[in-house]
Amino acid sequence: MTHDATLAAARAKDIALLVLDVDGVLTDGGLYVDGRGEIAKRFHAQDGLGVKAAQIAGVAVAVISGLDSPAVAARIKELGIAEYHPGHYRKVPILRAIWERTGITPQRTAYLGDDWVDAGPMGIVGLPMAVADAQPEILDLALWVTSRGGGQGAVREAIRFILNASGHLAAAYDWFLRER
Repeated sequence: MTHDATLAAARAKDIALLVLDVDGVLTDGGLYVDGRGEIAKRFHAQDGLGVKAAQIAGVAVAVISGLDSPAVAARIKELGIAEYHPGHYRKVPILRAIWERTGITPQRTAYLGDDWVDAGPMGIVGLPMAVADAQPEILDLALWVTSRGGGQGAVREAIRFILNASGHLAAAYDWFLRER
């Protein structure tokens, strides 16, 4: 697929659901293993605030991950993401179940991925997106690509793109200003 910012922005206007991968999207893909075999992961704080902005603007956020990690589960809970589905390398059935449960259509869904496990979902959503350091095949599937790599603020960048296209970016920012 050719990256087409104009078409991507047109599709982003109607996005109601953003689906994220974890490793390589919400994180940099690194696995930090301690002496006890416990795995830690690094998340970018701006991505977390972006998730909150999406939620404020009425865009639902879901996470489907191939791995199941207590560190990820804790971060997802902290962000208030109800649709968290760990341990699924076959992501399309999970995505279809989310659509059935929520009534959101594939055309109103964006997916941000980085690796081969994301190819299936990216092929059936209205707005397939990839992080800058995604695998070449995933970059080819993306209609829009972030300038940042996974775990480096790419999720925030994708959310800004969606909220800007839909006209909700200023309202989300205003919500944070009301704290004063």
